[in-house]
Amino acid sequence: ASPARPAWPRFDGAALRGQWQPLHGPFAQPMAKGAPAPLPEGAQFLTASYTNHAGTRAYRLYVPSAYHGQPLPLVVMLHGCTQDPDDFAAGTKMNELAEKRHCLVLYPAQTGGANVSKCWNWFKGGDQQRDQGEPSIIAGMTCQVCDSHAVDQRRIYVAGLSAGGAMAMTMAVTYPELYAAVGIHSGLPHAVARDLPSALAAMQQGRAAPLGGDVRTIAGAQAVAAIVFHGDRDTTVHPGNGDQVISQCMPPTAAQRTKSAPEP
Repeated sequence: ASPARPAWPRFDGAALRGQWQPLHGPFAQPMAKGAPAPLPEGAQFLTASYTNHAGTRAYRLYVPSAYHGQPLPLVVMLHGCTQDPDDFAAGTKMNELAEKRHCLVLYPAQTGGANVSKCWNWFKGGDQQRDQGEPSIIAGMTCQVCDSHAVDQRRIYVAGLSAGGAMAMTMAVTYPELYAAVGIHSGLPHAVARDLPSALAAMQQGRAAPLGGDVRTIAGAQAVAAIVFHGDRDTTVHPGNGDQVISQCMPPTAAQRTKSAPEP
């Protein structure tokens, strides 16, 4: 018998109101443009969209040639500022890896209407909560792919770069039952900003604590399986943010031991 399907998140939050605040500054630096490699025979790179109370986002979905209806892992890839799914697929070569490793890859697309630089709005309070804003869209999009394709529900992952890395962390915190692990490259912890000034401060200083208390109290999150990459000479997102991300992903007891350890 096939395993019981888990209950997907319910999206019944209030619709977002007000104007989106565009992000300027370091996160808005342009990134390399590119096009994904030609598709192998039998593979697909589909275009679709998802809509809920918080808005609509397009996405690309890579389906490897080895897919014939059997459950495969799913990796959700959140691009950086000024990028789109095609840029991100080209730069990360995730489609080529998915072809070799037999997994589906979902690339959500941020819009210029939501953020003028196409950054995920990780720094806005309305986009840091379960069933609200962009987290509800990305989670709903993930579930939509699970409905349209066979997905191994124990192996759904989320990863991102820069602003996408910060949003990937938010996804892991707000939907821990949906994502088995998170990958963060040059990102920031969850809920260290509520607006543009606090976002820039967190990016530059790299030592901000989650606003309003411990992240596990805020979101009820447990330890999150994670892989974190952050260059120690990063001048855009302070490397201290990588340390903070790791601390946020630890079990509470391990995180407490890390905080109480003496400085070297």
